[in-house]
Amino acid sequence: MTPQLMLIIALGGGLTLMVLVALLWPSSGSADVKKRLDRVGGNAPVKSLKENTSNLRRQTSDSAIPAFDRIIKATLPNPEKLRQRLARTGKNITLGEYLAVNGVAIIVFYLIYTYMMHWSTPVAFFMGIATGLYLPHMITGRMGRKRIMKFLSTFPEAIDTICRGLRSGLPITETIATVGQELPDPVGIEFSRISDGVRMGRALEEAMWEVAPRLDTPEYRFFIIALAIQRETGGNLAETLGNLSELLRKRRQLKAKIRAMSSEARASAMIIGSLPFLMFALLMAVNSEYIMILLNETRGKILLGGGLTWLSMGVLVMKQMINFEI
Repeated sequence: MTPQLMLIIALGGGLTLMVLVALLWPSSGSADVKKRLDRVGGNAPVKSLKENTSNLRRQTSDSAIPAFDRIIKATLPNPEKLRQRLARTGKNITLGEYLAVNGVAIIVFYLIYTYMMHWSTPVAFFMGIATGLYLPHMITGRMGRKRIMKFLSTFPEAIDTICRGLRSGLPITETIATVGQELPDPVGIEFSRISDGVRMGRALEEAMWEVAPRLDTPEYRFFIIALAIQRETGGNLAETLGNLSELLRKRRQLKAKIRAMSSEARASAMIIGSLPFLMFALLMAVNSEYIMILLNETRGKILLGGGLTWLSMGVLVMKQMINFEI
């Protein structure tokens, strides 16, 4: 084994470990629940004003390294949007950790393209940047979408719980606190944050809008708007929320019906999209010298790039054809 290959393997293992630690580390939701229970039971220690102020400063920091934190705030054009994207994952991922993973991924893929695939330095450099930026972006996006889907699967039950509490005479703030205590995450933790915000003196609508960027779903915005309109115009809030719950269930049923009807098209797209890669792997196993022309020769690289470009465009078109907005 050559030293270059050992270096690539070591960096790849380090990148994998960093991604697992950064993205799969347990969220702070369970710790927040334990702190609230300790405060209710009187077991939590009383913190000084100076310590609370330092904690607030740390929460606004994007990195534990002050110089890196200043660079992030000075160079990124819209860091708040990226923070919201990371918050949707439900994990405690700071902006500095995310950028560090991007940097390590760029270096690793550049070494892979240079020493294992023997690409030229400019091509390996730009492809390393593209792959190193896209991979963490894709992983965090998938984690956020998975969390939102989990939220939507339980959200109608949360609204039904609020309706039952309102019909029994409880105020809306108490029913929201009940939802935070009884329903599983992510619905439980987000409604607990709303309840904590109201207890700290915020208005209910303001506390709910603070949670909206972490969820980024129209169903939750429907819920906030329904509460705001009912507060201004009056009426039976339980009946309004009951109608909203029924509407959300019908939207979920319609999405499931569309997914079932488009399953054949999605399967065809997956098969057509995977065929070139399967054929590449088979030819590599049967006659590697024949297929390596695509990776070593200039004309082969041009053909390979053109083929991947057209394949990506075809997959994108098929994805848009079976993607319906409700």
